Amino acid sequence: MLAFALACTLGTMTSDTAHNAVPFDRVTISDRFWAPRRETNRKVSLPHSLDMLEKAGNMENFRLAAHGKRSGYHGPVFMDSDLYKAIESIGASLGTNPDPALEKRIDDVIALIASAQMEDGYLNTWYQVNEPDKRLTNLAWNHELYCAGHLFEAAVAHFRATGKRTLLNVAEKFADYLCQVFGDGPGQRAGYCGHPEIELALVKLWRVTGNPEFFRLAKFFIDHRGERFFAKEQKIPDKEYNGEYYQDHIPLRELDRVMGHAVRAAYLMSGAADVARETNDKGLLDMLDRVWDNTTLRNQYVTGGIGPSASNEGFTVDYDLPNQSAYQETCASVAMAMWAHRMALLTGESRYADVMETALYNGVLAGYSLDGKKYFYVNPLASSGSHHRSEWFGCACCPPNVARTLSELGGYAYATTSDSLSINLFIQGSVDCKVGSQDVQLDVKTNYPWDGLVEIHFGLKKPTEFRLRLRVPAWSPGRSVTVNGASDTLTFSQGYVSTKRLWKNGDVVKFNIDVSPRFIAANPKVKSNIGRLALGAGPLIYCLEQADNSAPVHELSVPASADWKPIKIKGLPGVTGYETMGETTSSAWPGGLYSTAPKVKPVRVVAVPYCFWDNREAGQMAVWIPSAPSPPSTAGLEKSAKVAMSFVNSNCQPEGLSTPGDPASSSEQPASLAHWWNHKGGTEWAEYSWEEAIDVTRCEVYWFDDTGRGECRLPVDWHIEVFVDGAWKWIGSTYVVRPDTWCEAKFDKVRTTRLRVVVTMQDGWSAGIHKWRVYGPGS
Repeated sequence: MLAFALACTLGTMTSDTAHNAVPFDRVTISDRFWAPRRETNRKVSLPHSLDMLEKAGNMENFRLAAHGKRSGYHGPVFMDSDLYKAIESIGASLGTNPDPALEKRIDDVIALIASAQMEDGYLNTWYQVNEPDKRLTNLAWNHELYCAGHLFEAAVAHFRATGKRTLLNVAEKFADYLCQVFGDGPGQRAGYCGHPEIELALVKLWRVTGNPEFFRLAKFFIDHRGERFFAKEQKIPDKEYNGEYYQDHIPLRELDRVMGHAVRAAYLMSGAADVARETNDKGLLDMLDRVWDNTTLRNQYVTGGIGPSASNEGFTVDYDLPNQSAYQETCASVAMAMWAHRMALLTGESRYADVMETALYNGVLAGYSLDGKKYFYVNPLASSGSHHRSEWFGCACCPPNVARTLSELGGYAYATTSDSLSINLFIQGSVDCKVGSQDVQLDVKTNYPWDGLVEIHFGLKKPTEFRLRLRVPAWSPGRSVTVNGASDTLTFSQGYVSTKRLWKNGDVVKFNIDVSPRFIAANPKVKSNIGRLALGAGPLIYCLEQADNSAPVHELSVPASADWKPIKIKGLPGVTGYETMGETTSSAWPGGLYSTAPKVKPVRVVAVPYCFWDNREAGQMAVWIPSAPSPPSTAGLEKSAKVAMSFVNSNCQPEGLSTPGDPASSSEQPASLAHWWNHKGGTEWAEYSWEEAIDVTRCEVYWFDDTGRGECRLPVDWHIEVFVDGAWKWIGSTYVVRPDTWCEAKFDKVRTTRLRVVVTMQDGWSAGIHKWRVYGPGS
């Protein structure tokens, strides 16, 4: 591990009790939970990400810019940021696990980046290739400052790990340019980025270089946020402008709730926390408290993620937390962990570290596969079996975001003040840090999260007095602490149990947390979870996955009094699952006005950690479990079907087709929507498939139309096709297309395991479907 090679001015709060994160390169991780995932990240995901970035054109964009080309750019406007995040991931990994081959690869990439930088310091390949005379003219949408922020973060991580200034020089030069452009001084201009990120990155860059202009610019962006700048930039009349999407509707210090795009919101709050930490700005601190409470008490998933809606990749209204149509972008879980970490450092309170831990162990870790090659962009809390990870995305923000989080995980675990050391994450390994001016080294032994016993062994060159603070998770019903085998005088404050004493080499603290399974209930205002419970054990949230259960997951229920017992899980070595007895009953109404009540049968129910789901055979999944058998649904046979579509982009959720509920209108923008945008004209299809053959006699389709704000329109025509004898066959019926109503097609009974709705779109327009229902005889 390399220490800083520059003299640094590290920001601290005016209070002597400021908590400072122990850097990731001063922490080793050697447990059985995180260490294997981090090793997969280093050996598989990081080289794979460079390969995919080359394939996607990210690196070629820098070659084009370096050679002054004016055409040939690949991908969306923010392509640079994905490469920067990959460099940050690799740089951080090198700080704990030197890898000459990987280091050589990013040395070459950094040289390429440097060659593309303009003489005045500006660097953005989209503008340099496409519109070099229009730089910084579309801050609302074109991500220049966002990309710059990720460059700054990558440069800091790379420098910290290797001591090399190659990328740091590029970052400083670009930041110097931006400091000249933006500000309240003569010749400077207003503005900030539509996608916050640069604010927190500038603070990082300031802490490394000591250049006060970098902090000045971060504060400038925070101070002016919410001045409705984008209305002026985009020439939108102020009365028609709604800046909530990018948190630009009211001054930042007046915010009282979370809103808009989830990742943007959490990155902005992270930057605001960084600035508030240095300035002790009461307006910012009060705002952070208000928005934090609104987020975590009304708008956060039990898995730690945020953002229920696909339409804005963000928030809707309080308590809107659907399960199957949950968006919960992986990047949003990363951003939530970042914000929570900063709040924990800002206040020293465990409630923030609790949220950080939940996001890391669940929302973030679910974002990538055990083999390190596939990723979730969207993370639902229920699935019919058709939602799977992808190797890469056209908008590939999530893969390198997960990778950098894993590489820098150690930086979340510990914090120090002038006279204390806090343990925020219980991970086997070691930490080597300073408490005040004293060197402290601890070895931690634990099998957390599977076991709650944490042993802390002190390695000290001389006796050292300080306070050891151990986080007591809010979910733990009990804990115990011993020092050298005996009880000690303990203090409980801010959610930490602590003891201050003169520590000696060889001292041992044993901290035992109760990680037994527990049922979690949601606020009754979360309508999607009424009558349902979620299973937690330690920091992990569990789910039911079809691979472990004989009955269909959506037909299972478990009483609140259930006794869960730990078991090993087939196909997931080293993972602790839980089993209990539950009940199953048919969820579909058999037909007719009256029917014999469905029978309830006892059945074994198995739960696995949510972060490991979709790593085996495909199947249904659910986090929230009914506590009693559900009444038969009036929905159709689609409820048990797997969903596929002819084309899916990162903002399309095929599972929206089969989720319960009736649309209010065709123009309604739901949290989950199946559409074929940006394919226009021509023919597309959506498909349901069942494990066993079903009888079908009619279908209903509710069309989506976003006239006035998007490019989806009612189709020209549609029809149903059935898969019979190895081929798709058209089913004869009357097919009507109408807005704001269910469009029904009746036909003679067909028996099949696969059904398609085939759509002919208008020329120049795309199409989408709110819901598609399938019914059998008598329904």
